[in-house]
Formats: sequence, C-alpha cells, structure tokens
Amino acid sequence: MKLREDIRNIAIIAHVDHGKTTLVDELLRQAGTFRANENVEERAMDSNDIERERGITILAKNTGIKYKDTRINILDTPGHADFGGEVERIMKMVDGVLLVVDAYEGCMPQTRFVLKKALEQNITPIVVVNKIDRDFARPEEVVDEVLDLFIELGANEDQLEFPVVYASAINGTASLSPDKQDENMQVLYESILEHIPAPVDNREEPLQFQVALLDYNDYVGRIGIGRVFRGTMKVGQQVALMKIDGSIKQFRVTKMFGFFGLKREEIQEAKAGDLIAVSGMEDINVGETVCPIEHQDALPILRIDEPTLQMTFLVNNSPFAGREGKYLTSRKIEERLRAQLQTDVSLRVDNTDSPDAWIVSGRGELHLSILIENMRREGYELQVSKPEVIVKEIDGVRCEPVERVQIDVPEENTGAVMESIGARKGEMLDMINSGTGQVRLIFNVPARGLIGYTTEFLTLTRGFGIINHTFDSYKPMATGQVGGRRQGVLVSMESGKATTYGIMGVEDRGTIFVDPGTEIYEGMIVGEHTRENDITVNITKVKHATNIRSANKDQTNVIKKPRIMTLEESLEYLNDDEYCEVTPESIRLRKKVLDKSERERVAKKKKYAEL
Repeated sequence: MKLREDIRNIAIIAHVDHGKTTLVDELLRQAGTFRANENVEERAMDSNDIERERGITILAKNTGIKYKDTRINILDTPGHADFGGEVERIMKMVDGVLLVVDAYEGCMPQTRFVLKKALEQNITPIVVVNKIDRDFARPEEVVDEVLDLFIELGANEDQLEFPVVYASAINGTASLSPDKQDENMQVLYESILEHIPAPVDNREEPLQFQVALLDYNDYVGRIGIGRVFRGTMKVGQQVALMKIDGSIKQFRVTKMFGFFGLKREEIQEAKAGDLIAVSGMEDINVGETVCPIEHQDALPILRIDEPTLQMTFLVNNSPFAGREGKYLTSRKIEERLRAQLQTDVSLRVDNTDSPDAWIVSGRGELHLSILIENMRREGYELQVSKPEVIVKEIDGVRCEPVERVQIDVPEENTGAVMESIGARKGEMLDMINSGTGQVRLIFNVPARGLIGYTTEFLTLTRGFGIINHTFDSYKPMATGQVGGRRQGVLVSMESGKATTYGIMGVEDRGTIFVDPGTEIYEGMIVGEHTRENDITVNITKVKHATNIRSANKDQTNVIKKPRIMTLEESLEYLNDDEYCEVTPESIRLRKKVLDKSERERVAKKKKYAEL
C-alpha cells in the first residue's frame, strides 16, 4: 500500500485551558510560518473576539505547517463539551491526535470526552504533558492517570503504547524526559513524523471528498471543509454531491483552498490525504460526499450529537424595546438565527405558534449563550426564556440528559458540596483524596439539576472549587424537584431611575442587582429576596426635601455594592415566569407579565389548574 509520506494530518485535543491553542501557536512559530517581522498575537488561532476574551476555542480551526519536507495539517479543536460536535467530526479527517494534558490537573472530564471520540475512530495518539514548568507539576502521576483512562475507555494494544512528550507550550520547549526541557519543540515535530501514520496515496482511484466542517463567506457562500479520502479534485471539475437525504446534485468546483499558517491559499488541485476548503456548492452539509458523476460512492454519514438544551428566543417587547439595538424585528432575528444554521450543525431552530418566538436548541448553556452574546454584539435586541433540558422518549420511558460532573474542592467543603449535589439528585461515582487538602468528587447529575448551580457552588466553596461537566447519557427522569432557584426576587413596582434613597429602603430585604441611576421599568427584576416569595418594591423613591435639619445630616449614606450579573449568570438565574432581555448595552431580568395585579391573577389561575 502506497503512502503519502509528505503529509501528516493531526488534531490537537484536550480539556479546556490545558494549552492546546498556545501549543499550536508555538508549533507555527518554530516551523517558520511567520515572517521575522510579522506581529502575531498570542493564541493566534482564536480569531473571534469572544474566544480571545474568554481564552477558549469555540470553533475548530485548520492550519498547516511545513517541517523538513513534510506538511503537517493541524486541527485545533474546542475543549468544551458544548462544542463536542466539532471534535467528533474532526476525528474523521485526521490520522492521529496530540492529547494535551495539564501536568498538574491531570485527566479532566473533557479529556475523557475527547479521548473517547479519538479511540472510537481508532486514531493513533501522542500524549503531550503540558505546563511541565508549573509549580506542583506531577508528570509521572499524570501519565499513569492517562494510561488508566486509556484502559478504562477500551484502548487497543497499539494505542496503549502511546509515546509521551513533556512540554511547556508557553516557553516553546519540549523533551522526552520530565526532568529537563530541550531548547525548542524539535522532539514534538519528530514524534509526529515518527508515530502518526501517513495517509494512503490512492490518488489514481475515483474521487471521494467528505465535508466535516462548514464556513460561510458573503462572497462565495457556503464553504465545505473536509478531507480528500480518495482520488484527485481539480478546480473547474464537474462533480456529484451525495446529499444526506439520498438525493444527488451536480455542481462545478469553483474554488479550492489549502491551509497554510493562518491563511487560506487558493489551490488548483488536491489529492488523497489533503485537507481543503471547497466553494461552489450552495446547500452543502456536514457529512455529505463529493464524488465523480460517473462513480457515485458515498462515505458513511457523520453522526452529529443531538442538542440537549433549549430556550425560547423572542422579539423584545419590554417598555425599553428599540432604545439600544439596531435589529429588533422578528424578520431580522429569524434571518440571523437561520444564518447561524449555515455553519453550526449542532444547533436547531424551530418555529412556534407565534411569529415572534422561536425554540432554539443547542448542546448546552455555553453553546446558546455564545450565540446570544454574538447577536447582542452585532446590534440585535431580543428576549430569551429559561433554559430547559430536552426530554426524549426511549423505549416508552421519558428520559433526560445526565451529565458526568467532576468537582475539585478543598477538603473542608466536601460535605457541603455533596449535600448540595444530593439535593439536585446527583449520584456519586467516585471520591479521590489526594492527601494535599484537595478532594476530587465525581457524580452523575441530571442536566436540569446543574442549571443555575455554578453560583451556589462558588458560594459553598468560597471560590476555591473547580467544577467541570460533560454530557454522559440519557437516563429515566428523576422524580421530584431537581435544582431550580430557591430564592424569590424583588420586582420593581414603578418605572423611573433607581435612587440611592430607594435602594437603601429595600436593602435589608435582599441583594440588589442595579446601581443608583439605572433606568428601570415596572415588572423589572431589581434584586433577590432573602425569602422564597417574590415581592414588589419601589427603588425609584426620592427623599422629599424639608426644612427640618438632621443631626447626622453630614454623614454620607453608603449602600452595598450591587450584584451585577453576566449573561450566563442571568440565563441560569431565570425562573419559568421570567425573561432575560438582551440588548447591545444592557442585560435585564424581567417578569413575563409586568403588571403586578395581572401577575397575581395568572398565578392564581395556575394554582387552580394544578389543583
């Protein structure tokens, strides 16, 4: 069997924040991809603003580097399970993976998740123990943990013989020994060439190209990114597109791009083993195969993980609608959601009975909140409802998504965390006490029990706890109350501006969410009540001037710092009768029914209906 020794296709996989993107940066830099005078930002592969701000990778990225006479195509993948759909499909495009593991943290939930996907595809792994320069790094123990994980996930004998490279991506060094680092990453390049199999060279056979990722460009429309599995593809060639639904469309390849460094370069021809981007097909989808018209032979369709969480997106109808956004109408919002479907295959958008509302389903809270954040930055105004898990019927039984949760907490907080997870119907799988004062707890918890849990968790552990979770499976629904917010809220009874005097009058009732001077409207949520019921308050009250002098007049009134919530915190905080209003400048929480007496009427009706 003939191989293309001039090429290697690899993916970099890891838990979030274990240093994948930094490692890719360094591989690009040391391979001489950038000019000496070229200004390259850190985490060059994270091109989108939100990726840069949060330090996470959301979309898989392709790049290519030249080392000696070999071209190494690298795919940088997301670490969050919410973007796991990207990881799964990428495994079909590559022959090997670099599994990056933090030298201190060791194997984490997403390490397990991404490695499972790689082993299922029978891909050759190289383990990179990164951040070797960290204080308390424990490389030997981490390699043992990785080996245990490989065995647990059913790796075959060849996969268990994985090579290990010890690296510090931030310093641009690597070596085969945990004790001493070489000056550069030479050993990592050499390990890739030595251990990762070269693709089969079957360029003489009929073409097979499969799309694994989508991109979109206003000039050329949809772009399919994938691998040539067989044969040769040329610009101008007439080909057949084997659709997922079984139909066949013919089209002409108008443009092809190869990946080199951070740029896409136009190419005229691609052969078996190449990773390329192709334009010219209007409705190409992930998993579809391109082949010659006279030799139609489709590859197996790629499986895409189903969404597990849904929210209702609505047109903003609050009293402040239209003040801060550019795009407000249902037509504009629907256009934007449909455009997102062009590239995001894990997303679903379904119409409802109302022309002003859509049910948007995704892989998790982060997946949907990133979409909302992008929309508000682009000038959209909208409202969203509380996130809800998607319930499925399996063999006549109602089932819900269950997450595998890994928690690292100081020893003294263990009891409180176990109790809080127990209240959310969590089932404990393992408890590991490392003897360093830190305890690792592993649970299976219904996904709805984790909605809104982060804030409670941080309070319980005083910010010292680390929680990670990833989708495990669908299981029969847990009975009774699972999770949800226990506290009621403070709802404004007036419209106007919040005043220091007004806030001081209600401070002892709970935690305030707004600063003095913030414009508020009737029905807007302005704080959290200390008890379980909602109450209406007036924080727009102004102190009336009188001619009575106060003895303590010169003392300055000081109010507590308000709790300002991020978009994710706001979404997690919502109850069934509330919306989150999102505009380019503000994030507000509000009741669905703004009028107090109307709200009480609706609540009474609901109570009678339940009886």
